[in-house]
Amino acid sequence: MTYRRAAIPVLAGGLLLTALLWWAGASVNALHLRGTADVLGGRVAADLEHWLSPWSFDLPDPVRWGTGSVSASGDPGGTDGSRYVALYETAMQIRIAAVFAFFVPGALLLVRRLPPLNGRTAATLLAVWAWGIVAGTLAVTVSAPWLIVAQGRGSYRFLPQLAGMASAGRQILVITALVAAVVTVLTARVTVKGAGELPRTAVPAGPARLAATTGTLVVALSLVVLSYQRVAAEIQGFSPAGGLLSEPGELLRQWLLLGGWDGPAGTPLDRWLLYRAADGLLLLVVWWALRWLPGLLTRATVPAMAAGAVCATVTGLLASQLLRIALDAADSGMRWGLVQMAASIGNGVPAALTVGSVAGVVAVVTLRSAGGRAERPEAPELPSALPDRPAAV
Repeated sequence: MTYRRAAIPVLAGGLLLTALLWWAGASVNALHLRGTADVLGGRVAADLEHWLSPWSFDLPDPVRWGTGSVSASGDPGGTDGSRYVALYETAMQIRIAAVFAFFVPGALLLVRRLPPLNGRTAATLLAVWAWGIVAGTLAVTVSAPWLIVAQGRGSYRFLPQLAGMASAGRQILVITALVAAVVTVLTARVTVKGAGELPRTAVPAGPARLAATTGTLVVALSLVVLSYQRVAAEIQGFSPAGGLLSEPGELLRQWLLLGGWDGPAGTPLDRWLLYRAADGLLLLVVWWALRWLPGLLTRATVPAMAAGAVCATVTGLLASQLLRIALDAADSGMRWGLVQMAASIGNGVPAALTVGSVAGVVAVVTLRSAGGRAERPEAPELPSALPDRPAAV
């Protein structure tokens, strides 16, 4: 599939994702209308405001009051206050623009190497959906320094603040990225017509399984070993002395750990094993995706495999979180409500980006080393010469 055919659906999906996030941020004021809390409930309205606020251009209280940017009468304050407000507006502009900037290259690679035809439609939809979540997370991260400075706390625990902001707005990202992915895939199914044959490549089963296993082991290292609470505490407590990088432990935890778990102390063993099944589901999704990804791609290049592994890790992470939500709902009888129970959805995406990209590279290197590089089918050779004509009688 050419870049020109893939660019049209990707641009449409990127613009839609950006517009949806901007609209979601602009909808925060609707939650403050009279009667909204009565209809939705005070707790639900507060949770929705927490989900949407990271995408809102409205000044938060730390910027509005903490920096003196607005005086007691409601008028703008001095020059310093206006600078803080300008920093906040710049941060939000960077955040919205960065969503589009991060979504387009990754989705373009996925749609081109994983076109939605010949049984690839579901895989393309899941991959673009996961990449939309990754793009939003990266946009939040790169714009976070401006927001930290705008709140007047740029010199206090900068890296822990950056780690805390990297996971903001993730719940609404899951919904908007799904809508953008559906539009992207439907548009790609139209533009891919007439692109020629894009068959699925045959990959030997043995090398494909070995590559999937080695890639899954990389993810398991983060999920099982690094995410164990004692090891995670050591990572989070990592703090070399001196300078701006004096407290990188929280940032390392955000970008290296897919979760957190401990032994069944004070918890029934069957219930503990049931919740560990969610971790097993994550690894199963990753293994299954890496097993079939080389055959689904039109060409198993290193960038395509790395991006596909990232999307597989994010998809497995969402599947495990949905399973945990279902277990919590069955355990508590929906006492907390669906909105409150879905607060953890989208956690761990920065770690999935880091670990998944490494897993993809390891998988493709293993695949090629094991002799599983898929070759393009060659055209049949033409006869070297025309057959001799029968001699004239």
